[in-house]
Amino acid sequence: MDKKTATTIFESLSSEVRLDVFRLLVKTGPEGMVAGEIATALDIPNTNLSFHLKAMTHAGMVNVQQEGRFQRYRANFPLMLEIIAYLTEECCSGHPDQCLSMRNDSTCSPSALPTINPSTEKK
Repeated sequence: MDKKTATTIFESLSSEVRLDVFRLLVKTGPEGMVAGEIATALDIPNTNLSFHLKAMTHAGMVNVQQEGRFQRYRANFPLMLEIIAYLTEECCSGHPDQCLSMRNDSTCSPSALPTINPSTEKK
């Protein structure tokens, strides 16, 4: 991933509404949601939601599929994983064992973090 793509992704998530929408779509998994369901779940007016979904679709963070008269939105999981990799690929200059103490200081649930080779993990 290049810096321009990463910047576009971050800009697309820089709104509270867009971040809420994306997290909701991540939560629903590959099934996604139609726009009306998103609007109801987040209590967002349809016209406001439409504006935000367009920006997120343009950035590639969500995919949209026409289903009759409805549009179903899904989080772009591969792109989400790419942006996470972009942020972490050079962590500790390729020596992730140097980051273990920071991992322990994180408030992130251990189940949400990538697994570590037990032979390199320090207790």
